[in-house]
Amino acid sequence: MAQTTELRPSAPDRPPARTPRFHRAWSVAAVTFVTIIGAAAFASLPGLLIEPLHEEFDWSRGTIGFAVSVNLALYGLTAPFAAALMDRFGIRRVVAVALSVIALGSLLTVWMTAAWQLVLFWGVLVGLGSGSMALAFAATVTNRWFTARRGLVTGILTAAGASGQLVFLPLLSWLVEHHGWRPAAVTVALSALAVVPFVWLLLRDHPADVGLAPYGGEYAEKPAPVTGAARRAVTVLLKAARTGPFWLLAGTFAICGASTNGLVKTHFVPAAHDHGMPVTAAAGLLAVIGVFDVVGTIASGWFTDRFEARRLLAVYYALRGVSLLFLPMLLAPSVHPPMIFFIVFYGLDWVATVPPTIALCREHYGEDSAIVFGWVLASHQVGAAAVAFAGGLARDVFGSYDPVWYASGALCAAAALMALVIRRRRA
Repeated sequence: MAQTTELRPSAPDRPPARTPRFHRAWSVAAVTFVTIIGAAAFASLPGLLIEPLHEEFDWSRGTIGFAVSVNLALYGLTAPFAAALMDRFGIRRVVAVALSVIALGSLLTVWMTAAWQLVLFWGVLVGLGSGSMALAFAATVTNRWFTARRGLVTGILTAAGASGQLVFLPLLSWLVEHHGWRPAAVTVALSALAVVPFVWLLLRDHPADVGLAPYGGEYAEKPAPVTGAARRAVTVLLKAARTGPFWLLAGTFAICGASTNGLVKTHFVPAAHDHGMPVTAAAGLLAVIGVFDVVGTIASGWFTDRFEARRLLAVYYALRGVSLLFLPMLLAPSVHPPMIFFIVFYGLDWVATVPPTIALCREHYGEDSAIVFGWVLASHQVGAAAVAFAGGLARDVFGSYDPVWYASGALCAAAALMALVIRRRRA
């Protein structure tokens, strides 16, 4: 019966009989890329806020780091529920609401006068909104719209966050340096709002919405909305938690978050400033990390399509750990060649771990992989949150960030070993 239907391309409810020369999946990926870039401004700002808020309000770096840690933790803990909500209400609705919440939280910080308001506005509101714009968004789009080239597309969409960092960091650092932190917060709000029309008008939830098969796959009807989003997210977690690969992936990704978002993105600028480097120069170095992150992540996606994912993870974490051990010796008042080498090297490795991690989730957990990856991403952000707070606390107690750099390097070595322990799933 299915074969008879296949021979009737004129039937009104059939998708096109042949794949179009330019598949709509690439347009959806392009809109997703632009959306993530536009929303990336919120991730560029925390490291630039520490010194201005410390000077204006006399809040300790530990207090400011706590607000950032709440943001990072909620970013991760929201992700699995956001993936389930996308299955229930659709990608467009969830992402549009998330961008609006980010804009609201960032805008409200302009009028804050107490530390608890920073925790509420930047920590809670921006954290919840950004969690719904997390990598689970990219994983959901990739799973629905692509069967072939998934590793490459995952790498490209993951690199979008780095591209946004490249676009916004120099601008935001210049605003903070010359006009204060408030115009920078307003810029974050406006950039998030500017993306909403693109999402609503151009993004589509499923290939069946436009009568297409996924790129490289076969046509399938759009599944019915999945009710009980929160229950499903928890159920998937409980099911995955009974397997060893989940805990190994969660552990390695927690260390990934600790050594990137929690440490470098949050504390590199103030650490460099402690050594006499201007804030704009330090922010420029982070932007350069974003440049090479794009190259490294796309290359990692290409490698993931061709090589064993767990071995790639082991290499990435080992190299990252070595680079962090050398960083305290490289910080200086000016930018010199060894620091440039570190920035390039670290940038290539920044989120290169994402494509093989998503691939391993897909290998072990199938249709639930986007939600499982959401929980793995939650561990990433919990690790980031812990180090964002610990880094500020270490600076207050020891007067230096050095202990945190060394500890993160050691953790990366542990992550490399954990990645090798992950077993391949039997066919």
